Amino acid sequence: MVLATDLDGTFLGGSDGDRRRLYDWIEANRQTVGLIFVTGRDPAFIRDLCGGGDVPWPDYVIGDVGTTIARITSEGEIEPIAVLEEEIALTWDSSAARVRAALDGRAGLRLQPTEFRYRLSYDLDPDDLDPTAKATVEAMGFDVLISDNRFFDVLPAGISKGPSLRRLIDHLGLVETRVLAAGDTLNDLSMLALGVPAVAVGGAEKRLLDEVGHLPHVHVAEGVGAAGIHEAIATFGLH
Repeated sequence: MVLATDLDGTFLGGSDGDRRRLYDWIEANRQTVGLIFVTGRDPAFIRDLCGGGDVPWPDYVIGDVGTTIARITSEGEIEPIAVLEEEIALTWDSSAARVRAALDGRAGLRLQPTEFRYRLSYDLDPDDLDPTAKATVEAMGFDVLISDNRFFDVLPAGISKGPSLRRLIDHLGLVETRVLAAGDTLNDLSMLALGVPAVAVGGAEKRLLDEVGHLPHVHVAEGVGAAGIHEAIATFGLH
């Protein structure tokens, strides 16, 4: 099986004991369990996270809310897969400066300092958000993803976690019924709605549950974070 999992609140969520149990299980079954991180985090975060030895290294990374698709090299480097990122780069078309200018000074948005390659991300104050900000970006031909009521991501049109996971699944020739997608917030929606077995872990954002809770391939877990992933593996009989 292959676990394709969000990080914050999902793979990194739950109790210390639940996380340790899941991570140790993955490491003990590396011959039969693949691991893909599907996250809003950037490669530098993942290097720091896994470099300490407490969190398993993934085999592949879909980062930056789907705008990075990369493999982990034998040296522990996160290496973008050019053939899978080509459409992403063309769609973004080096537009960061244009988007920043269009959103400059907009109430309720604070630009995050990280330099992303094919996206822009803002911290969001929903009570103060300029109601025209989303429409402005969409009129420029980009997608806006608001998640957890505190993040405002500007993405290339049609690019998010789900489409990028689909690209990687097809590229690797994975058996879809053996892939488990796991998430907890609205930016995981496209991944959980992809059609592969999926889990919304305990404590998931209500808006995500409203969207996927009725889907037959989605398990709504009671276990929080890592415990919810383990619960779903058993529920779907994946290992």
